[in-house]
Amino acid sequence: MKRDSCTRCGTCCLKGGPALHHEDKGLLLAGNVGYQHLVTIRKGEPAYDPVLDTVRPVERELVKVRGKGKEWSCCFFEEKSSSCTIYEHRPLECRLLKCWDTSALEGVVGRNTIVRADIINSHDPIIELIEMHERECPYQEVEELISNLSRETDKSKTLARLNELVRKDLAIRFYAISELGLREEFELFIFGRPLFKVLSSRGIPVHSA
Repeated sequence: MKRDSCTRCGTCCLKGGPALHHEDKGLLLAGNVGYQHLVTIRKGEPAYDPVLDTVRPVERELVKVRGKGKEWSCCFFEEKSSSCTIYEHRPLECRLLKCWDTSALEGVVGRNTIVRADIINSHDPIIELIEMHERECPYQEVEELISNLSRETDKSKTLARLNELVRKDLAIRFYAISELGLREEFELFIFGRPLFKVLSSRGIPVHSA
């Protein structure tokens, strides 16, 4: 029998939080969603695509509702009651998502989405540090190096470069927290996932110290 309503199975929420759109800025302004609830997915980084129901590299930077710890499960999803803790104030993609009919969601995925600069004060010094981070630790290079590892016999140079990027990534994060006073809970939004965690999730051994 074809489904035509939500059974609150929680499958959608367990696969990851939604990307935010400009229509969702009001949720941030009202305090329904905070920076501590967000994670930035950098251009080229793999992330869950709710329309294709698969993980694939994103075509542009996305700001998403983060998961819980090491899990993808949306941080606002309450598993015991299979409910959303911000249901009345849920983001656009959540309001449009119907697993039995994804046409409405397909119309907005990847369109009019926000990037970090859209929701950070343009005079905030963290903007310059984000730009430095993108220059010093370009995610596109990370993916190219990962690809090289699968083809190389001698992987030492590639692993050395990945370790160098990991150290730069951590150094910039440490500076932001220790010198600029960035709250640690905002780190995933400001810089995205730490490179050593990205690499370890792909089975690549790196040294974070």
